[in-house]
Amino acid sequence: MIKEINNLKYEQDLYKNDIKLIAGVDEVGRGPLIGPVVASAVILPTNYQLEGLTDSKKITAKKREMLYKVLMKDAIAIGIGVIDNETIDRINIYEASKQAMIQAINNLKIKPEHVLIDAMKLNIDVPTTSIIKGDLLSISISAASVIAKVTRDKMMIDLHKRYPMYDFDKNKGYPTKKHCNAIKEHGVLKEHRKSYGPVADYIKNNS
Repeated sequence: MIKEINNLKYEQDLYKNDIKLIAGVDEVGRGPLIGPVVASAVILPTNYQLEGLTDSKKITAKKREMLYKVLMKDAIAIGIGVIDNETIDRINIYEASKQAMIQAINNLKIKPEHVLIDAMKLNIDVPTTSIIKGDLLSISISAASVIAKVTRDKMMIDLHKRYPMYDFDKNKGYPTKKHCNAIKEHGVLKEHRKSYGPVADYIKNNS
């Protein structure tokens, strides 16, 4: 029998200390060869539950879209942070991910009393808890992971409309065989991350 995860435990521990405005924060887009890293910060109502809400990587695209619409309606506040490919190349993806998260928190219309973060540590003026596998263990972080994933996927679908040969609607910028072959055939786009292996190799071999 699979033990069910209590994904409200971290939130409930804070509620006991009369902390209600809890933001979950997560980012997506560390691995793709193109486009920005996108983070989301989400403040949910107290003791909020939504069936099927978990780590966005474990949910189908159709289910994510459905959860996204519900969360956009139900959340107390949602902030988005976007750090572009040029900044990623300049400061590295780890630092860019942190910047995206901080930007997302700053873009919340309400200041949170506490921030739950998936794995990373952030230097901000609000108390934080960093949770390994937070996108699975905290409903607030799960919500942030879904919002961030759907937001970034929409950006990649828009990019696909401009450059259909790279298959971005399916690979979302990750280094699939078709994407890597398209780079070899059609070249590097301005949105590509020039510091990432396959892109850097192409530039080196064609300069």
